[in-house]
Amino acid sequence: MEIPKEVKQVADTLIEAGYQAYLVGGCVRDLLLGKTPKDWDITTDAVPQEIQKLFITFAGATKDNPATVYENNFGTVGIKTDSEDERLKIIEVTTFRIEGTYSDARHPDEIKFAETIEEDLARRDFTINALALAIHGTTVEINKITLVDPYGGQEDLKNNIIRAVGDPEKRFQEDALRMMRAVRFAAQLGDAHSGWTIHSATFGAIQHNAGLLEMIAKERIRDEFIKIIMTPRAAEAIMMLEDAGLLRFVMPELREGIGCGQNKHHIYTVFEHSVRALNYTAEQNYSLEVRVASLLHDVGKPRTKRGNGLNSTFHGHEVVGARMVYQMLDRLRFPREMIEWICALVRFHMFYYNVGDVSDAGVRRFVRRVGPEHIDDLLKVREADRIGSGVPKAVPYKLRHLLFMMEKVKQDPILPKMLKITGTDIMELLSLQPGRRVGHILNALLEEVLDDPTRNEKDYLMDRARALHELSDQELEELSEKAKEKKEEVEIEREEDMKREFRV
Repeated sequence: MEIPKEVKQVADTLIEAGYQAYLVGGCVRDLLLGKTPKDWDITTDAVPQEIQKLFITFAGATKDNPATVYENNFGTVGIKTDSEDERLKIIEVTTFRIEGTYSDARHPDEIKFAETIEEDLARRDFTINALALAIHGTTVEINKITLVDPYGGQEDLKNNIIRAVGDPEKRFQEDALRMMRAVRFAAQLGDAHSGWTIHSATFGAIQHNAGLLEMIAKERIRDEFIKIIMTPRAAEAIMMLEDAGLLRFVMPELREGIGCGQNKHHIYTVFEHSVRALNYTAEQNYSLEVRVASLLHDVGKPRTKRGNGLNSTFHGHEVVGARMVYQMLDRLRFPREMIEWICALVRFHMFYYNVGDVSDAGVRRFVRRVGPEHIDDLLKVREADRIGSGVPKAVPYKLRHLLFMMEKVKQDPILPKMLKITGTDIMELLSLQPGRRVGHILNALLEEVLDDPTRNEKDYLMDRARALHELSDQELEELSEKAKEKKEEVEIEREEDMKREFRV
């Protein structure tokens, strides 16, 4: 277990002054799991004012620019270090504390400083987070670290169990967001192949207290939902949220797909299909926007369903779904730009494409309508939609051909307008009126650039235009025809390269 020197320095400073110092919470859990902690937290019996005095000139700080930040009511002092690692620029040191009742299921009504680490650990959420490493002496060698584990957290780590500290009913009534955190840890701590489970008593308490989630700020629910969606087992986590009775307080519209059968093109209900689509995006480690859009892409189906059985229809579900998604994400206080991005993916996920039916112009219109910035994500949502439907291939020939066509049309056209000189420039330079001669000069310049792209510089082209202007109309026309032939050769060569790339 390697502990960064910045953390050691903070702990050593506390110990040398006669105080206790413990690594605590998530960093201890991660160390025992053999993972690199994202955050390093220290707890101590020193009160905030004493901590501030100890570190006033830490890491080169001065009295005018102190190394400590203390702007909260929880006894946490931030210690600035000189580390270049973002995770270690501030080490948080918190005084042992105990908490009073939580009348709002969100915040403790009262916080008091405690005398022992055991009292501090008693207020924590889950046994795997109620762990502390006691640091003795001025070094942090492995044989001088003692694990403090009053609630069997180490055993739960070995058995992949999420268990509340003490009475689970009380823990969730203190802070209802802990119920979502239980699901998140179960999905986050494992990987795609190793699962964690929530202890039966803890899970039962979640089901019993699920309604308390309504008291939690939407921003906090959003942040926890994002963490859940970004885990390797996001799909399983959505199922856990539903089984625990929490999903109806996070995304009730998603639940409308439960038991909603589809037509002959689908073998799963709307809800099952959506969760399977999310699972694919998690396996591919796709972005948050793609994961959320894949989960919600068919959320409009239950409200647009007409008929039953194999011939039922869902006309316009992508339009209705996009409106629903906007409301859902806005309710959870997602950033406006992200909402619009995800809504675009939902709105256009039903795009039609059939090889031979859609022209270059049609593909250009499609890209323009959807937005070039959304195209890559939209294709990923289509992949997820396919896999979520039970088909074996995420990227079939049709989709590869569309990729080829989009790559083809987004290339700069091999036309005179790619030149760094315009017809207007030539007319002004040579005192010409609009006419065929201007076009012939542009085509002749294009041929030179196709042969050597480094010639596409305005000064060079202006000089060449003057020279070309000395030629006769017939000579210019012949050069122009040669340029057209060269353009066709380059287009064919480029298209063949793209076809090989996309296997079409």
